[in-house]
Amino acid sequence: MIAEALEKLHAELTAQVTDGLVPGLAAAVVSSDEVDVFVAGALEAGGERAVGRDTIFRIASLSKPMVAFGALQMVQEGLFELDEPVGRLVPELAHPRVLRSLDGPVSDTVAAERPITVRDLLTFTAGLGIVMAPPKTYPIQAELAEVLGEPGPPQPASALPPDETLARLGALPLLYQPGAQWAYDTAADVLGVLMARAAGTSLGTALSTRLFGPLGMVDTGFSVPPANVQKLTSSYTVGPDGGLELFDPAEGSQWASPPPLESASGGLVSTLDDLLVFARLMLGRGVLDHQRLLSDELFTAMTSDQLTAAQKSRTIWAPGFFDTHGWGFGLAVRTVAGDGESAGSYGWTGGLGTVWACDPVLGTAGILLSQRAMMSPEPESVTTSFWAGLHAATR
Repeated sequence: MIAEALEKLHAELTAQVTDGLVPGLAAAVVSSDEVDVFVAGALEAGGERAVGRDTIFRIASLSKPMVAFGALQMVQEGLFELDEPVGRLVPELAHPRVLRSLDGPVSDTVAAERPITVRDLLTFTAGLGIVMAPPKTYPIQAELAEVLGEPGPPQPASALPPDETLARLGALPLLYQPGAQWAYDTAADVLGVLMARAAGTSLGTALSTRLFGPLGMVDTGFSVPPANVQKLTSSYTVGPDGGLELFDPAEGSQWASPPPLESASGGLVSTLDDLLVFARLMLGRGVLDHQRLLSDELFTAMTSDQLTAAQKSRTIWAPGFFDTHGWGFGLAVRTVAGDGESAGSYGWTGGLGTVWACDPVLGTAGILLSQRAMMSPEPESVTTSFWAGLHAATR
């Protein structure tokens, strides 16, 4: 790695903390066998406890790739198949109805043209998802909010238990026909319940047995044990004036107790060191320290674009996103080189302030963990600075 570029990156990240944009952060740049780790700031605004490599962050949607990896391990074990209808394990969705039109009444439905499959859940083409529109734009939004909560930062303490979540979700129509188009988020939580039922355990136990335990990811889970709460950051959203507003405190955090629903879409907490292990596993194509956790065939499928042009074109999402990206299993895949990334790079972003990506062509990876939510209109300068610095340091 280029030392001068790393020094510049460290200085820019330090300035973000000094200027109060984030209370603290932890970052890592991986290039082949070299790893640069940088930490700065405090666990909470105005606090004195310094961020470290083992500081615990709420990683939000970075949960999705980990859960998808665990699901593919279960496919490998034969607990379910990729193209198996979900009805055996999730009977609540065995015979779904589908909205005739997104802007029509919730009662105006048609039969699903085919069953939802496990593959649909992994690729977010199950017909389930967040409606990307202002509240009250479509009638179905209010119904979904009663089951899943309003779109926004994860709220684990207010979630419904798994069986109740699936029962109430199954009583609602799908937004779209299975396989018709990509829709974000909700399918991941259904996948998590399916995995738990297939394993006969909680989702957290299923992941710990197959992924977190074998890799030594000791601080990754759906809640923080009492002995480790002192390592948990506070979490902030961005107020109308651009300042930080407390979302979830470290003391009394929603993540300090096991949640009613272990959310595969965004419920995990983790640390920089744990995510470094996962990044190395992904750069190793499912192999770490001579231990293969996932077959090469399934890993290739996970990190390849699984969407058709039609599925992308029908999707309401960030303008232009699918011009350069596709979706694999639980993560985004870059289909066109750009912004310093190779075609075939993969990763995702967590809305509470975390990012992770791997570039298998260059053998690089980047991880950035912060307490500042990205759910705000202004550009996220912490993230922008990090990726620019990473690309400069690894070329």
